[in-house]
Amino acid sequence: MNANMMRKAARTGRSGFKRYGGEVLRAFRSALRAPRQYRGDPAATSWISRLDRNHLAAMWIGHATMLLRIGGYNVLTDPVMGERIGVSLGLGDQPDRRAITFGLSRLIAPAVGVDELPRIDLVLLSHAHFDHLDRPTLARLAAGPARGATVITARKTAGLVPRARHGGFGRVVELTWDDHFELEQQAPTEAGCSPTRRLRVRAVRPKHWGARTAIDHHRACNAYVIESRNHRVLFGGDTAYTDSFKRVGPCDLAILGIGGYEPWTEAHATPEEAWSMFQDVRTGFGYGLLAPMHHSTFRLGDEAAGEPMRRLLAAAGERSTSSASVVCQEVGGVWSDDDQTTAEFARIRANCARSQKATSEQALLQTA
Repeated sequence: MNANMMRKAARTGRSGFKRYGGEVLRAFRSALRAPRQYRGDPAATSWISRLDRNHLAAMWIGHATMLLRIGGYNVLTDPVMGERIGVSLGLGDQPDRRAITFGLSRLIAPAVGVDELPRIDLVLLSHAHFDHLDRPTLARLAAGPARGATVITARKTAGLVPRARHGGFGRVVELTWDDHFELEQQAPTEAGCSPTRRLRVRAVRPKHWGARTAIDHHRACNAYVIESRNHRVLFGGDTAYTDSFKRVGPCDLAILGIGGYEPWTEAHATPEEAWSMFQDVRTGFGYGLLAPMHHSTFRLGDEAAGEPMRRLLAAAGERSTSSASVVCQEVGGVWSDDDQTTAEFARIRANCARSQKATSEQALLQTA
């Protein structure tokens, strides 16, 4: 091992110890109380209630968890909606069974709770890392909004998906790079007709790895291209900079990670690298939008809070006339191709902000 590799190993070791050292005790403390039940604000829940009006829509729930509407299907990516990520002890196949999770705690609550999600048709799992494949969240989904849903995951990871005794996911499909899977359903309408809905999911090779522990390096890691008749979305999963996406073709929406890069640049793209990969898929047709993820939710890297988004918007400003191409910039941020849905979300969000400001001002007056 040369000197540079030794310095790199030392930096990554120190980085991991700083974050994980104090979390074990906090995990035990959190196990002594009832688990937090996250709830979305009125704007988020209203947006979800209107989701079926959209041909293409996205909400950033947090970290790598995106709720998508495409081709008449509701898609959830890498669902992680609990208080912390890591090894879970005590998890059975029953979603109400209490588990202790040893790992990092959330910095910000998910935009909505599991019970507030719409019916989920498809769950995409990019790889087995704890911040992307969270078994407690999957168990709750299988017993709730994703009951009967199809799960697509990477090679040698299907065995990690919880199987509920009652209900559960419909099927779990492993894809290798360049393989694809097609969903096809009849969609009843008010007129009584039943046009066929089709969705095609293709696995793409990212620059990352799929091992969950030190002894399971046989597991793979995927990015995904999701295609309907009229739209194409790229979900990048976890990846360092790669030219693999140049072969994807133009996309309406690219969902790419921008955080956790310091000192992990060999595993996670920097904001500037994410912007560069976005250029590979943004032109040709469609909306040409970037939804950044994998930042601000868990402290996975040593970069300062807010730095990934600031650097991304700076990169966008250097290469475009505005940052309008960057959507879902905060947890709970949404984008929709339906103007009415977008306007209603903005109206309710503004009302919530005014109400919170008035409450804060009243509290200050009472303590003055």
